Amino acid sequence: MSESHKKKPSPDEPSATALSADALFHGCDPALLDFETTADLPDLDHVMGQERALEALDFGIEMAHEGYNLYVLGSTGLGKRSLVNRLLGEIAAKRPVPSDWCYINDFESPHRPRVLRLPAGTGQALRRDMQQAVEDIITALASAFQSEAYRSQAQEIHDEFKERDEQAFAALREKAEREHVVLLRTPGGYTLAPTREGEILDADDFAKLPEDEQKAIEKVVEELKQDLKQLIAQIPRWQREMRERHKELSLSVSSFTLDQHLGELRRKYQALDEVQGYIDALRKDLLENADQIRSLGEEEGGGPNPAGQAARQLNRYKINVLVDHAHTEGAPVVYEDNPTYQNLVGRVEHTVQFGTLVTDFSLIKSGALARANGGYLVLDADKVLSHAFAWQGLKRALRAREVRIESLEAMLSIASTTTLEPEPIPLDLKVVLVGDRLLYYLLQEYDPEFGRLFKVAADFSEDIRRDDEATRLYARLIASRQRTANLRPLGRDAVARVIEQAARRAEDGERLSLHMGSLDDLLREADYWAGKAGAERVQAEHVQQAVAAGIRRASRIRERVHEEITRGIQLVDVDGERIGQVNGLSVISLGEFSFGRPSRITATARLGEGEVVDIEREVELGGAIHSKGVLILSSYLAWRYSTDLPLSLAASLTFEQSYGLVEGDSASVAELCALLSVLADAPIRQSLAVTGSVNQHGEVQAIGGVNEKIEGFFDVCAARGLTGRQGVIIPASNRPHLMLRHDVVEAVREGRFHVHAVSHVDQAATLLTGLQAGVPDEAGQWPPESLNARVQARLTTLAQLRQAFSGRDGDNPPH
Repeated sequence: MSESHKKKPSPDEPSATALSADALFHGCDPALLDFETTADLPDLDHVMGQERALEALDFGIEMAHEGYNLYVLGSTGLGKRSLVNRLLGEIAAKRPVPSDWCYINDFESPHRPRVLRLPAGTGQALRRDMQQAVEDIITALASAFQSEAYRSQAQEIHDEFKERDEQAFAALREKAEREHVVLLRTPGGYTLAPTREGEILDADDFAKLPEDEQKAIEKVVEELKQDLKQLIAQIPRWQREMRERHKELSLSVSSFTLDQHLGELRRKYQALDEVQGYIDALRKDLLENADQIRSLGEEEGGGPNPAGQAARQLNRYKINVLVDHAHTEGAPVVYEDNPTYQNLVGRVEHTVQFGTLVTDFSLIKSGALARANGGYLVLDADKVLSHAFAWQGLKRALRAREVRIESLEAMLSIASTTTLEPEPIPLDLKVVLVGDRLLYYLLQEYDPEFGRLFKVAADFSEDIRRDDEATRLYARLIASRQRTANLRPLGRDAVARVIEQAARRAEDGERLSLHMGSLDDLLREADYWAGKAGAERVQAEHVQQAVAAGIRRASRIRERVHEEITRGIQLVDVDGERIGQVNGLSVISLGEFSFGRPSRITATARLGEGEVVDIEREVELGGAIHSKGVLILSSYLAWRYSTDLPLSLAASLTFEQSYGLVEGDSASVAELCALLSVLADAPIRQSLAVTGSVNQHGEVQAIGGVNEKIEGFFDVCAARGLTGRQGVIIPASNRPHLMLRHDVVEAVREGRFHVHAVSHVDQAATLLTGLQAGVPDEAGQWPPESLNARVQARLTTLAQLRQAFSGRDGDNPPH
């Protein structure tokens, strides 16, 4: 033995521990529960086990500075959202009701609607008042312009200008008559003709007149023609003056009518400057379009139309109430179940007119951000991220602290339609994202903006430490959940069984699961079985029946897998001895249900260059963690047995009849024992199965799913018949996690099955082979015929063979 090897002697060889039945199940003593049924217990007045998360929630909700939005992280079923909603509801009830938000038309730029902020409950009132005012104005304008007073004034203006026209022509006619010329109206206009003794001279008569008389008449006619031209030229100016007078009259009538109906609005909303400004703009637009508005109140025959029907055509004068808090108490708490971009930010809808999509400000619809403005918005993180542009829209709103509603089609330039540019809504709210841990850390890693926008993480605990005080509090929690769901009270033994199942779900006998969804399901299902039995209270057998029924519903695949092993289709031996063959244990997870499955692991070894081949990895069926475990065990071999000699073996390890991905390092102890069996030429007891990971010093480390793994091998053994020699080897560090089924515990109690706990691979190898692993003496020598001595001897032989081969000609190999 080399000097360097003497420096690393193994400690005194400890022996494996055969666990007693009492160590396999951390039961709940009903004596700790000082009540008869849960009806005797008060409700739990605080959230159990989530103090850290509650502190974070309180801090994030109360922190008013920018960026302190919350991400609530934890697995599904912990009650995160219900707790968040309750806390937000309590805090929101103490906060003031936020403002109403409306969109109004910008009459000068209709494609840019303006936002109107109003006191809570004012939006709908203003919308109704404005609608009524417009309806009244339409009717009033139609009536005012049909009134006798207006007709009389309009007639006066018309008569005045008609009289002026007639007087001007009469004066010209008199002047012409004095000059013996008559003014005639013809279809083509006016003409002048000379007369003699009251008779109009025709062309022949005029030609017979003396030349000087003709010239005198022509001169007079020409002068009269100039006067006529001047008179006719004044007629358009008189008509314009008449129209201006009519317009002034109409404006005066319209203005008087509008002031009558808008005056009440001004008085009602005199404290709101923005409303007063809108009424001014509305009045100006109504005056400019009074004729069109008046026509909406008239029929073709002149009678009034129903004002409501006319008002529906005047969208430009509507008030689009985007957010209404008329019936809100406190600040809003909004949960958006379908957070698409449109449902978060809002949308601009379109209608079809003559085959073209058109829109206006009345078709702007609010999103969750606007509805939650002034309060709290709760979202599922995975849903936000799964909808296109929703995450970007949410971040942009939080960065800019405003909601800018725009059509997604226009933003992406995928549709050419009439669209709007609404004025942004100032944003003041707290966003709470609810999601799992993986998503939180992925966002932290890959989204630089996430950490600046969501600065508070409320991390929910999955379980709590199990002690007497926690057990009593958990009983009160059970009572609270039972009463909330209106279920039958649970007896003390039923509560104890529920607590035991909570420890089983936590995969740790010394902890209790805080998974509220699973707890509620168990209570409801136990209540169902109690009802089927006609019991007034839920007993332990009803809880057990609920557990067994849940397993039964989900165990079809488990039964098929175990059946294939029992029938010999899947090769797993539960008795006898084999070299290089060991029973490993794995867990198959199917949603919420997991079960253990024994698998045959085999190893081969031969002369080589120190390579341990993981066949699963070579064919890309082995995960990275499993490959790491194989590399660790190969490193352990080299460290313990070949420090001064080259490791001269070529070994192969594989899971037999494995056709899917193999992941995890919980089989590394079994794989190492199979390899040691080959090297030591020591057969392995097939009545034992092994689970556990190994480090480079041979120490056995804890693994997950220990309960399911033990039960999986037990079920296969039980199906073939328990012989009293069968059992499972587990890491000693997994002892606190044991919460085995009662049938497994009873089998161990009766000596028909065994559970061994080991802390070093030597202990596992000793149990499997029946050979003592051995402890090196001061010279570093292993005891003769010990397992390690046989392994050492085989590896030394392989190293010598390798040296012999390397020093000889290939045609004359050694024997």
